[in-house]
Amino acid sequence: MASNWVRGYLEDQHPPMAVHEVPQAEAIVVLGGGVSPAGHGDLYPNLESGADRVWHAARLFHASKAPLVLLTGGSDPSHSAASEAEAMGLFMRDLGVPGQALVLENRSRNTSQNAEYSADILAEQGINRILLVTSAYHMPRAKGLFEAQGLEVIPVATDHEVLSRPLWRNLLPETSALDGSSRAIKEIVGRLVGR
Repeated sequence: MASNWVRGYLEDQHPPMAVHEVPQAEAIVVLGGGVSPAGHGDLYPNLESGADRVWHAARLFHASKAPLVLLTGGSDPSHSAASEAEAMGLFMRDLGVPGQALVLENRSRNTSQNAEYSADILAEQGINRILLVTSAYHMPRAKGLFEAQGLEVIPVATDHEVLSRPLWRNLLPETSALDGSSRAIKEIVGRLVGR
């Protein structure tokens, strides 16, 4: 119950929005965290639980919500053969998004750097109004960091983990609740530290 409450507190700030309800923007910005780059010797990236971010961004692009997709996320070169942005780019192309519509920011290692480095790239292209795509529990902090860079942010949250559930389901213990709680607490602490 506690895990669902704390995650729900974050997710409820940005409920699911159907693609046709999303307004137009100049670019779609997708935060890393959903695709792990291939390691040295691996052939392909690995889709993680947050891969909905990339899939939803592809939906938005195909619905003509923005002509450009900025994928943001670096990696540790000692562990990965490519950046997280490059791994997301492979997935986006597999989902039918043309390579010329993709821009990669592959230096960032955290959400604050995602915002800073993305803002620089967007400024070079004269872009200010963005659709920000990330997991719902992550959106409140990410939105604040991107707005602090002077961007007009339209949050398009995905990967909602806690939606309406019957009360009895909240009473049953789940090991995944520990992971969910730790991620939500990290977001809340990150917002407090960021202030």
